[in-house]
Amino acid sequence: MRTLYLLAWTVVAATLALAGCGDQHRPINGVEDLREARIGVMTGSTGEAAAKERFPQADIKSFDDIMDAVAAVKSGQLDAIVTAYPTAVQVSKKNAGFRILDERLTDENTSIAIRKGNPELLAAVNRIISDLRADGTLADMKRRWLKPDLSPYEELDIKLPTEGKPLRIGVAATREPFSFVDKDGRVTGHDGELARLIAARLGRPIQFYNMKFMALIPALQSGKVDMIVTGMTATDERRKYVDFTQSYFANAQVVLTRKTAAEAATADAGGLELTSPADLAGKRIGVLLGSAQVPYAQKNYAGATLLQYQNFSDLVLGVTSGKVDAALYDEDSLHDVLRDNPQLGTLKQPLFSSDVAAGFNKGNGALRDRFNAFLAQIRANGVYDDMVDRWITRRQQDMPDIPMPDTDDTLTIGTTDGGFPFETVKNNELAGFDIEMGERFAASLGKRVKFANMEFGALIAAVASGKVDMITASIFITPERQKRIDFSDPYYKTSTLVLALKSNIAGSGVEAASAPTRQPGFLESVADSFQSNIIHEKRYLLILEGLKVTVIISVLATLLGTALGALICFMRMSGSPLLNVPAKGYISVLRGMPVLVLLMLIYYVAFASVNISPVLVAVIAFGMNFAAYVSEMYRTGIESIDRGQSEAGVAMGFTRVQAFVHIVLPQAVQRILPVYKGEFISLVKMTSIVGYIAVQDLTKASDIIRSRTFDAFFPLVMVAILYFLISWGLMQFLGHLERTTDPKRRRRKARRAS
Repeated sequence: MRTLYLLAWTVVAATLALAGCGDQHRPINGVEDLREARIGVMTGSTGEAAAKERFPQADIKSFDDIMDAVAAVKSGQLDAIVTAYPTAVQVSKKNAGFRILDERLTDENTSIAIRKGNPELLAAVNRIISDLRADGTLADMKRRWLKPDLSPYEELDIKLPTEGKPLRIGVAATREPFSFVDKDGRVTGHDGELARLIAARLGRPIQFYNMKFMALIPALQSGKVDMIVTGMTATDERRKYVDFTQSYFANAQVVLTRKTAAEAATADAGGLELTSPADLAGKRIGVLLGSAQVPYAQKNYAGATLLQYQNFSDLVLGVTSGKVDAALYDEDSLHDVLRDNPQLGTLKQPLFSSDVAAGFNKGNGALRDRFNAFLAQIRANGVYDDMVDRWITRRQQDMPDIPMPDTDDTLTIGTTDGGFPFETVKNNELAGFDIEMGERFAASLGKRVKFANMEFGALIAAVASGKVDMITASIFITPERQKRIDFSDPYYKTSTLVLALKSNIAGSGVEAASAPTRQPGFLESVADSFQSNIIHEKRYLLILEGLKVTVIISVLATLLGTALGALICFMRMSGSPLLNVPAKGYISVLRGMPVLVLLMLIYYVAFASVNISPVLVAVIAFGMNFAAYVSEMYRTGIESIDRGQSEAGVAMGFTRVQAFVHIVLPQAVQRILPVYKGEFISLVKMTSIVGYIAVQDLTKASDIIRSRTFDAFFPLVMVAILYFLISWGLMQFLGHLERTTDPKRRRRKARRAS
């Protein structure tokens, strides 16, 4: 019990020490400050290559898991982290002291990796990705998984076959929202859902292999998995070893760092107290790239920092995460955002109002005239008023059934899923006021409609270049746009409002803090962390399962290593070169090889073509490693016993085997056990690397929990305690065994009994 108390106080002291290390942090105000900074990167990622190329003088440190790097930043060991944008967003959402620099280091194409020599699977998956993009599924997945807030994810219920050859998917499921493990222990997220959609369309059941990111490509090359679906960037270097599908997500590497003192002080002060649009002068303003709000902000807020976003979700995220002080957007599209994000509000005064119309190529006046005639018709027959009532007034979200003509003649309409009620995605299909109007117009022309869902900033260029026939995306009529395209008659009028956090808006009902926010006490923080990391979503089940796997591997590897070590010792002490030379080689090679290398060689090379349990592979690898050390312990212990004792036993009538068993072995065991205990505990701790071959042990369980809670320290401290308890319990057992086999102790006990 005294030992446990000492451990508890040690953990408390370590936690407090880590919490107090933040003063070593170097402030990062922009990318230029990273030239000689300490930068954390993910091992094998494109961010690692980008950081080394961009900042050759910096101190680059590689990590297997993002939360290891976050812990290093919090403890003052790093200044910044280079990681994928979605991961950086999740970290900043759940760690208030972090921010993302505005400048992106790289723009990347995220793809699915497939083993070389499998062109049929590659072609099939490419077709599926094309279909998912065309029917709006990929856009809908982006909306549902890359959320600007912490509201629950909306996962599709995908029915998969239960029979047939499983589609084996390699993932690194510690990368929320792309790949992570949910409360039921399932691999899910954006890429988890994508993998299930692919398996469903291929008519195959699915099997996920969750492992370290750097182990994924070796697993694919060796045939352990059929494909990798986990946010992997298609690079030229990786293409040498695997094939990549077309891109399914446009990603980027960004810089994640701690907030500056000024930003932290602003947050503690409780807001900016915006009272009118004039207060935006000198602030950070977010706008949608290519929108009418861009020239307005440039003209009216010359001293402001203007940040342009590709889509509406990123714009809202910029406000909620504090990357911008306010955003400018259309009033009608903000209703649902305000409803779903109670921390957001708007200034009452509109900035400006504008007419909304459809856009056409300047050489296609005939199509524009036909649209104007169609618009006049639906205004006259009441269809337009009904659409306004359903979509804008009552906010209904169901598309009506509009019969499409049976023809190959299509009308291509450029649009964007910019936000309800005009354009959104529901049930994997585009919906909204503009979408219904486009379908009705196409039907009136006797054509089938085809929507091209693209970024808002690309719409004007698409119709001007003839890539699409027309565009409908709640587009404002502006003089600048009229120089490039023609507009129809206006069909709606809306206003632009200022969107901001309520804490930044004066009179919003959220009082600014008059004093710094109360920091929770140590015990309160521990209780909150325990609830979040252990109780919530029954995460203790992950710990129990990981604990069971760790104990199973440790015990079975010890038994195998002990038996194999005895055999190697026998061969090593043999007088025959046919036996002792291979034994010497085995001991030299195994003791000189890192156990991680041995583990991966056995799994990915020796058993590459064998469908074998990764747990069994771990037992074999650790058992072989343990045997190399145990054999030398046996030899040293046996050789330390005077040979005269064996000879005396033979002289008394024992055979050599009997003399060894009854005279030499008991003494050798007593001399071996102290060293054996230490090597056994080392084996238990070494099992923490089995995550590289998709085994969910105790350490992997903590990685999964950290990837969900983004708590840098508590899961590590918790796992450290559990490893100590395992080691302590096993040490007590071996200590009891040592005392039981001690002949001196047995003799003393016998004397006391007599």
